[in-house]
Amino acid sequence: MARKLGIAAPRRPAVGQTEGMDSSLGANIRRERERLGWSQGRLAREVCRAAGIAGAPVGRQEVSRWETGKRKPRAWLPFLATALRVPVDVLLECPEPAEPPPPALTDYLPEGDPLAPLMTRRGRRVGAEAVRDVHQRVHGLRLADDVLAGGDLLRPALRELRSAVRLFREGEYTEPVRQSLLRAIGELAQIAGWIASDAGQHAEAERVYRLGLSAAQTAGDSTLAGNLLGSLAYQRTNTGDVREGRMMARAAWENARDAPPRARALYLDRVAWACAKAGEAQAAVRALGEASEALEEHGGEEEPGYLYWVDAGELHVMEARVYTELRRPLRAVPLLRDVLSRYDATHTRELALYLSWLAVALADANEPEEAAATAERVITLSSDVASERTAERAGVVLARLEEFRDVPEVRSLLRQVA
Repeated sequence: MARKLGIAAPRRPAVGQTEGMDSSLGANIRRERERLGWSQGRLAREVCRAAGIAGAPVGRQEVSRWETGKRKPRAWLPFLATALRVPVDVLLECPEPAEPPPPALTDYLPEGDPLAPLMTRRGRRVGAEAVRDVHQRVHGLRLADDVLAGGDLLRPALRELRSAVRLFREGEYTEPVRQSLLRAIGELAQIAGWIASDAGQHAEAERVYRLGLSAAQTAGDSTLAGNLLGSLAYQRTNTGDVREGRMMARAAWENARDAPPRARALYLDRVAWACAKAGEAQAAVRALGEASEALEEHGGEEEPGYLYWVDAGELHVMEARVYTELRRPLRAVPLLRDVLSRYDATHTRELALYLSWLAVALADANEPEEAAATAERVITLSSDVASERTAERAGVVLARLEEFRDVPEVRSLLRQVA
């Protein structure tokens, strides 16, 4: 047919060139035809007109065969493109594979119901006073975590959590008390999971986080659920599962868009960190900017007590960490120095962690002498706290300084540590 019409026969594609192309070509023809609002008969006439052919060598049935993949247009392809007013490449393009929907918070709930009440209860009546006592113990653990490390707090934190869960499963209470107790369990799980993670007990931390997530979800507290999932995301990101950590962080953020400003800032910070660890610089910087914007909205609104520590200084620390991870020391060093100049020296673990980022940023800035002096402070502080995180960060700093072993200050530090 092509030769009779005076049309050059198309060159045969190489083997494999049409794989994936043939399956999408028909769908592309139909999509473009429907975009123009044409019938198959109208397209057949337009193809003949584009080819400069009188009569109807192409009819509606032929177009139907093209669209269903029963026949390929071959020599008619350039005229199809002309008729449809698109480049040939548009008709040949293979659609991107459909991405699965992003995970939601409910995808991370534990299997079964770890908070299911016992079939046979002991009948202890739980009142509001007992639940207030649980909330006070939660806050006490948070304040203790500011100055103590995970290794010191793990056992009492897990003991408190088990006690609260037992109270929920075995007690009898009104609906308001039930909701408050569930929130207390969720908050206990968040701080206990954080403490377990700091102690290097990552599997235990994940189990606890998911238990808390179940409690928060059952209580209908999306802000608390976002905090728990964001905490788990942070652990996953820091332990090497960056892809899963990033998805968890985004799910936490998507779930709590109506949360108070400081909560949104915290969740966005975790998104920024996960993106930085994944090497997604633009996404990380964008999330940092959104976190700052969220924090600027804070002022007088009702919010959970566990957000007390989220402030501009903490956001600056995360900003500096992100820039350090992205190897942008000129942005990171001034931020870290400013925060550290005002940081509470009693918070030994955080001080050691923040100094570790400064040491790495100084090394990236080709300031090995200052990096070595800062690293020495990190190691001294780390030796006094039972925190797996600070120990790991000290190792990261020393590994980064190996590049500068010929510098006397660095060589001296490495020898001391060895």
